[in-house]
Amino acid sequence: MPHRAPHTTSTTESGSFCTARCTCGWRGPARRARSQARTDAERHLADVAAGPGTGADPERPLE
Repeated sequence: MPHRAPHTTSTTESGSFCTARCTCGWRGPARRARSQARTDAERHLADVAAGPGTGADPERPLE
């Protein structure tokens, strides 16, 4: 099994909006609330930990 780098999330701000991002290339939707962007990042990490085949669609933005 190949070694996979750990996912590391962060948030970035652009004007009035905050976006969660991950080192894997995932990016959440732009949010006005920083707390919601952080929640998006937490959900992404949970989806990654759950693994493939769990019904999580990495291409679909979190709502």
